[in-house]
Amino acid sequence: MNNFTVPFSFTLPTKIVYGPGCISSLIDELHLNNGNRPIIVTDKGVRNAGILDKITFLLERNNTDYIVYDGVEPNPKDVNVEEGARIARELGADSIIAIGGGSPIDCAKSVGVLLAHKEDKIKKYDGKTAATKPLPLLITIPTTSGTGSELTFSSVITDTLNNYKMTVKSQYTAAKVAICDPELTLSLPAHITASTGMDALTHAIEAYTATCAEPISDAMALYATELIYNNLVTAFNDGVNLEARSAMLLGSMLAGIAFSHSDVASVHCIAESLGGVYDLPHGVCNAVFLPHVMEYNMEYSVKRYARIAKAMGLSFENEREGAKKAVEAIKKLAVDVKLPLFSSLKVDINDFEKIAEMSVKNISTESNPRPMTKEDYLTVIENAYKHK
Repeated sequence: MNNFTVPFSFTLPTKIVYGPGCISSLIDELHLNNGNRPIIVTDKGVRNAGILDKITFLLERNNTDYIVYDGVEPNPKDVNVEEGARIARELGADSIIAIGGGSPIDCAKSVGVLLAHKEDKIKKYDGKTAATKPLPLLITIPTTSGTGSELTFSSVITDTLNNYKMTVKSQYTAAKVAICDPELTLSLPAHITASTGMDALTHAIEAYTATCAEPISDAMALYATELIYNNLVTAFNDGVNLEARSAMLLGSMLAGIAFSHSDVASVHCIAESLGGVYDLPHGVCNAVFLPHVMEYNMEYSVKRYARIAKAMGLSFENEREGAKKAVEAIKKLAVDVKLPLFSSLKVDINDFEKIAEMSVKNISTESNPRPMTKEDYLTVIENAYKHK
C-alpha cells in the first residue's frame, strides 16, 4: 500500500540535541529560552539511579533556582499531574525540566497544560485538541529508550476515578527542546531495557501500518524498526555498550516522531486498557500483544509487514512469507529479552470483556489497519492468553 498521493502536513516543533555527554547543554538551552526557575518533574527511580544529581549539579553550578517533584508513578496518574502543577505554582516556576522515561515526561507535559490554562484538573483536557494554549518552556531529557515521549505531542495519564488512560494530545504539548544523551541510559536495568525497547518497536510498527501513515512517518518508522530490532538484544545483555544504547535511543526517538505524525493502533489500545485497570508496565503489555495483533491484522497488512521484515534484515521469497517471518521474529525477540507471557500477568479472565470494551473505545482503534470490534479485541486477548 503506497500513500504518495495522500495529502499530509508534518510539524516538529521540538529542537533535538543529541549525543553522548550532551546533557551539558541544559543550561545553555534554559538561557536561550528564558528559563530561570524550573521545576524538575521526575520519579524515584531517576533519583535513586543518580541521574537527578547530574541535573541538579548543573543547575546549582550556574546558580539556577529550582524545585524537584519526584512523585511521578508508573503509568502517571491525574493526581501526580495535579500535585506537580500545585508545586510549580508555589515556586513560581517559569519552566519545566522532565527527566526520565515516559511517565515523568508525560506527567510534565500535562503539568504544563494545567499551568498554561490556569486549571487544577487534567481530566478537562482529555482528547486530541482540548489543550489550546502554549505551555511554559518544556525541556525533556529521556533516560529510557522506549516511549519517544520527549518528541511527541501527547501524554497518557491515568484517570484514577475511572481506571482509564486518557490522552492529552495537542500541538501545544510538544517539548521546546529534547536533550537526548545516550549516556543517561547506560544504567537502565535489563528488564526495563527490554520492556521499553519493545514499546519503541511497537510504536514504529504501528506507526508504519496505521491507516493514517504518511511518507515521512513511514521513513522514520522503518529506520526505527531497523535500529531497535538489531540492537535491543545487545543493549539487554550488555547495558554499558554505548553503541547499542545510542542506536536504541535514536530508534526510540524516530519511532516517537513516526507515531506522533501517524498514530498507534490496537496493540496500544489493549496495553492502555490493561494499564488503566491493572497498572501493568506499558512496554510489557505492548510486547505481549504486538505479535498477536499483527497476526490478526495480517490479511490487511501483508505488504507493510513484509516491508517491516525487510527493515529487520530478514530474508524471504514473497511478501506473505516476509509478513509471517516478521511476526515470528518479534515473538522470538520478546523471548530473547525475557519478557513474560500474557497468562503470567495475573489478569482475571473475567475482565477480558471489560478490557475489550475499553480497547474498542480508545481513540486509536480507528487507526488499526483491520477494523476492530469489541468481539475482535476479545478474540485477540483470548489468543494471547492461550499462547505458550
